[in-house]
Amino acid sequence: MKRLPILVLVLVAGMFLAFKSINAGAKTPVNPPSKYEQIMKLVGEMLSQGHYSPQDINDAFSQKVFAKYMKELDPEKNFFLKGDLDALKKFETRVDDEIKGAPVEFFLAAGKTFTTRMEQASAIVNEFLTKPFDFTVDEEVMLDADKLQYPATEKEIKERWRKKLKYMTLERYADLLDTRDKNKGKEGFVVKTDEELEKEAREKVKRIMDRTFERYRFKFSDDDKFNLYVNAITTTMDPHTEFFPPVDKRYFDEEMSGRFYGIGASLQYDDGNIKVASVLTGSPAWKSGEIQAGDVIVKVAQGKEEPVELTGFVVTDAVKLIRGKKGTEVKLTLKKTDGSLKVVSLIRDEIVQDETFARSAIVNNNGSKIGYIFLPEFYADFDRPNGNRSFTDVANEVKKLKEEKVDGIVIDLRNNGGGSLYDVVQMAGLFIDEGPIVQVKDRENKPSVLKDKDRNVLYTGPLAVMVNEFSASASEIFAAAIQDYNRGVIIGSTSTYGKGTVQRNIGLDPENGFSMSNSDLGTIKLTLQKFYRINGGSTQLKGVTPDIVLPDNLEYLKVREKDDEDALPWDEISKAPYNTWKPGYDLKTIQEFSNQRLENDNTFKLIKESSEWLSKQNDKQYSLKLDKYRAELKTIRTTQKQLESLLKLNTELNVAALPNEVNRWDDDKNKQERFNQWLKNLQKDIYLDQALKVMSDMISQQNLVKSKETTEPVKKAF
Repeated sequence: MKRLPILVLVLVAGMFLAFKSINAGAKTPVNPPSKYEQIMKLVGEMLSQGHYSPQDINDAFSQKVFAKYMKELDPEKNFFLKGDLDALKKFETRVDDEIKGAPVEFFLAAGKTFTTRMEQASAIVNEFLTKPFDFTVDEEVMLDADKLQYPATEKEIKERWRKKLKYMTLERYADLLDTRDKNKGKEGFVVKTDEELEKEAREKVKRIMDRTFERYRFKFSDDDKFNLYVNAITTTMDPHTEFFPPVDKRYFDEEMSGRFYGIGASLQYDDGNIKVASVLTGSPAWKSGEIQAGDVIVKVAQGKEEPVELTGFVVTDAVKLIRGKKGTEVKLTLKKTDGSLKVVSLIRDEIVQDETFARSAIVNNNGSKIGYIFLPEFYADFDRPNGNRSFTDVANEVKKLKEEKVDGIVIDLRNNGGGSLYDVVQMAGLFIDEGPIVQVKDRENKPSVLKDKDRNVLYTGPLAVMVNEFSASASEIFAAAIQDYNRGVIIGSTSTYGKGTVQRNIGLDPENGFSMSNSDLGTIKLTLQKFYRINGGSTQLKGVTPDIVLPDNLEYLKVREKDDEDALPWDEISKAPYNTWKPGYDLKTIQEFSNQRLENDNTFKLIKESSEWLSKQNDKQYSLKLDKYRAELKTIRTTQKQLESLLKLNTELNVAALPNEVNRWDDDKNKQERFNQWLKNLQKDIYLDQALKVMSDMISQQNLVKSKETTEPVKKAF
């Protein structure tokens, strides 16, 4: 399995030569380029020379980027006027010139206009929220920006804000009325008038909007606007080619590896504040004895540097500031629960996010013992030879389940967005003897086959794989391989996400064009290849269609790759030679059993009907008249509650931790509570219940085949 790194190195080496030749032939600019010009030029060269399927960077490409960036700046169309876009139209066909070395001006001009309109919007918001709204007027608001044009006049934009704010207030006012109705007459409950509740609702909206505008003022600098601009360019090539500023790249690597250097405190956003939610036992925060849950982090300083106030920050922003290099100092200014301020100095140390790694459980189901493995992503710690890898962790979980003598294994890849290509190839190899797992093709149309070369099979018993709309990339490779080999049964929604592309992180280097390590200019996660099933079909756009399809509550939401207009197309290549597995069951029979269950199960019929109905509610205008709004809301909430109850089993499954892992995190109360809650949620999981029923059918058929083999008389030749 060393072919993939070699392929990538060869490809990147080719890009290196291309960049060197481009840079060598470039004319020296009259004025030294700024950081923005450097990044733009390098990004353009990387897209043209390295992207799997590059578009021509021309005026047509510019127009697409222009429209996308303006939409990213103002997604609800309540900041810019139509005249602002007309004034900025002169940049509509200049983006390609900026990418090729012209002075970077568009994002600065658009950002300046945005800042002006944002401050005007802030004043409009404050003006409207000082006066009561009249909820007896029969009017409606349209909140779907795709159905709106940019306002032509300031009067129109004020009216758009009035309706938006009125709707936000109405949502909270209706909730407060419901709370009053439910608690009226209870001891200690203060009954407020309609006028008082309406004012309270407006004050809640004002706090939300104040925080929104604070974020724009304090956390949306020119650098942030530029990063957004570069991503508008890269994602126009395809949705998964992205630009990471250095701090974002570090955060990405941390999430991928499950390890980082920090203080060991989980944070939460609470009414404009960044609060400590819990402290990890044994971490720097825990050892200090000075940080407790409920503390508000007011400022963060890097060693002796000036502290940064967290005004306008969300949790992710704060986390990026608090994390850093091992052994470095970070100072937190805390507001304690008694109101006092305290500065705490901490030295960062390694924190392992072991809750994000693979884990397993045992389900006793109708006389069978089923092993369940949950894998949240195909993580890989590339920087540590002995770091956690998803395929080795899954292998360890399989070994534990085999020791428990399970009759079958269910692997849950729901909401698993993918990750390491190497790990998914190795993981698929745990369940087959040897052979191709996935085919990969580069921009030169040269396909290669990534194989499992190990003839050993870790687990040969019945296997089922759970997927849904958010199972993407590596998850789809695994599910497709298991399906193509007939190695197991895939269970889930009508299709998986549909991401069939491979990315590689490449740093931007002003000298050589690219760097294999992180760069001070940033990093491009570049789409270099496309992967294909061993049967020749791509998972791009189409995803993987499960063998057993279960109606779910996400089916009608437009969340898949096919719903992105910039997604690469589906295609297919030649089939790779492989030998299918000979399971001890007949798939058609398994499907028939499942279909019969679903036909007689009103729960899944109602899930389908409710989900479809709720999805259509997002396409309508909303009433701003109280009685109409409450009537509509009642219908929606009734359906939502029905759907929530449908998704939970009435009779709990017998799900338990492995015998040696009942107190898996007994040294950390918070982790143990979360682990116990995870098990409890599985006990009520209606989709896991269906997977277990499918597994029972597989086990029963396999046992039947075995019994026939052992009872059938042996025929002797004479």
